[in-house]
Amino acid sequence: MRPVEREQGLRSRIEALEVELALRVEEAREKELQLQRYAADLRETFMEERSRSEQLRHSYTLTVRALASAVEARDAYTGRHAERVAAYGLALGEVYGMRLGDDPQIEFGFLLHDVGKVAVPDAILFKPGPLTAAERLVMQQHPTTGSEIVRDIEFLGAARDVIRSHHERWDGTGYPDKLAGEDIPLAARVFAVADTLDALTSERPYRRASTLAEARAIIDEGDGTHFDPDVIVAFRAMPDETIERIARRIG
Repeated sequence: MRPVEREQGLRSRIEALEVELALRVEEAREKELQLQRYAADLRETFMEERSRSEQLRHSYTLTVRALASAVEARDAYTGRHAERVAAYGLALGEVYGMRLGDDPQIEFGFLLHDVGKVAVPDAILFKPGPLTAAERLVMQQHPTTGSEIVRDIEFLGAARDVIRSHHERWDGTGYPDKLAGEDIPLAARVFAVADTLDALTSERPYRRASTLAEARAIIDEGDGTHFDPDVIVAFRAMPDETIERIARRIG
């Protein structure tokens, strides 16, 4: 092959490669634009889903708070007990090392812990004196009744553990299932301390409210019997200021 022919052949191959390269560059550019469109669509879909999730969570929260308020409306003396004890429980959980607030179902369980009391007769629920053995048995059914009330509500799945087990005791002498130690759901163990704290520091017709120092001393006495020792360690580390701020904010 003559040099001229070789040169022409080489030029033709170069031109063909340049055309091929241009096509590949254009294809890559189209794919990049397509990927950018996909990414934009995904971002938009994610934002829409997050907005819907937030709206749904807000709707669930309003529903739960309304139900908790309806339960508490039966007893003028408890005030905003459910809100306070939920706030105490979430704060104590954080000191313990659990971010209970990240799971709305746990907070829902805290707010609805006494929902089963809707089935307790007023004569027992508001009796000023000590309950008889038979009346006590009726009262002790409220955790079971509460867990049955929310059994088929999907968004209250984890809340059932708190509702059913918040009266269990570390030593196994609680109710309704006589659970002991770590068989008691952790959220219920945390809640038990928060619930007792609020009960002790709230005014009742039959007794004055304990001071925070008095309440701490009484709760300490339940270390290893009524309460999980590890939760008590966290409660001791929970600043008075945190408890007092919650009490002032909720009232």
